[in-house]
Amino acid sequence: MQTDILKRLTATLEARKHALPDTSYVAKLFGKGEDAILKKVGEEATEVILASKEGDKTHLVYETADLWFHCMVLLAHHDLSAQDVLDELSRREGLSGIAEKNSRTKE
Repeated sequence: MQTDILKRLTATLEARKHALPDTSYVAKLFGKGEDAILKKVGEEATEVILASKEGDKTHLVYETADLWFHCMVLLAHHDLSAQDVLDELSRREGLSGIAEKNSRTKE
């Protein structure tokens, strides 16, 4: 099932939150704090855009995987997971995008 990888990755990220920074890339990223994680998310988002503009589908998939991964690191930093995002997408399913956006607009 497609969500199995997300569950396994979530478990790994949780374990890395408490690991020594010199034991893994993710532990080091958590150790550097939110600003470092945000910087990586921004870098990866830019790389997705550039890959899309290149038109190389394989490169686009690779860079999107990097972006998703770093977004999951950010979610874990905030004690959230991919399941929280999937739940939100499920909540939105069948809603008009315009109606959903309007429901979030504060007056």
